Amino acid sequence: MSPMQTFIEFATTGFGPVILAGVIGIGMILATLPFVLNQRKDPLDKLKESARADRGANHAGQATLRAKAGNDKLEKYSGFLEPQSEAEYSDVRMKLMQAGYRTKDAVRFFHFAQFALGILGLVLGVGYYLLVLAGGPDVTTQKTLIFILGPGGAGYMLPRYWVTKRRQERQEQIISGFPDALDMMLVCVEAGQSLDQAIMRVAHEIRASFPALADEFEIVSYEVRAGKDKASVLSDMGERCGVNDVSSFVTVLIQSASFGTSIAEALRVYAGEMRDKRVMRAEEKANKLPTQMTLATMMLTVPPLLIILVGPSVVGITKMGEMNF
Repeated sequence: MSPMQTFIEFATTGFGPVILAGVIGIGMILATLPFVLNQRKDPLDKLKESARADRGANHAGQATLRAKAGNDKLEKYSGFLEPQSEAEYSDVRMKLMQAGYRTKDAVRFFHFAQFALGILGLVLGVGYYLLVLAGGPDVTTQKTLIFILGPGGAGYMLPRYWVTKRRQERQEQIISGFPDALDMMLVCVEAGQSLDQAIMRVAHEIRASFPALADEFEIVSYEVRAGKDKASVLSDMGERCGVNDVSSFVTVLIQSASFGTSIAEALRVYAGEMRDKRVMRAEEKANKLPTQMTLATMMLTVPPLLIILVGPSVVGITKMGEMNF
């Protein structure tokens, strides 16, 4: 059967017309989006761009942690690529910041990746169905929907899975390096440095081992230098990290500053608790190990043991049966 005959049979039987109409509709939407969303540039935006260009020429050596300016190409499609609900936008932006994506266009890139990969997966699914599965004797409606819509759904969910994994890895890195950072901060404070100087020194020292935690400490240092209130800066750090240990540490520092108690004493107590907590987490993993190895041990030892013990008896019984016959 030729490809044209296969396509005609697919377009005239079962769910073929519905799927074909959906693909055509998506293609028409993609073809009209540039014309619908293409807007004339406002003269005020041109003035802002020229001003930004002048400032960029004068400030080429600024810190890399500062959020980059918005992408002008994505700015035109912001209404399409950004959630219209403020609560949903804040939730997505906070998850991306906890995963390490702090740029202004992070939300737009995230939704664009979902949209583009979803369409790509749908196109690949339709192509695979038309070239490989169409016209087969065992092709059912369920299989058709799975092979066509499955890749599209997988492509749409892939950016969300990637962000979730990055967020978990970053939080694990922060949890691992936080006790050592507190010990170093305590040493710096007891040596006579202020809390701001201690945070900057700790960020510089732990960057080689824990870059995510070093970035958070550097952001705190830069925001304090810029004149932002220290309590709000520390609270923002707790939200960006998404780790309970950091949130508790922020609460300890804010209460210590509010009540006028010694920051060094608060750091000493909390650093000791963090060391004990790290030991408890290690002991918990060690206690879980025998339980996790039980299933693997049974699967790898019981079958060979049964073969060794029961195998000779089975061979003997088989030979006796052959002799009787």
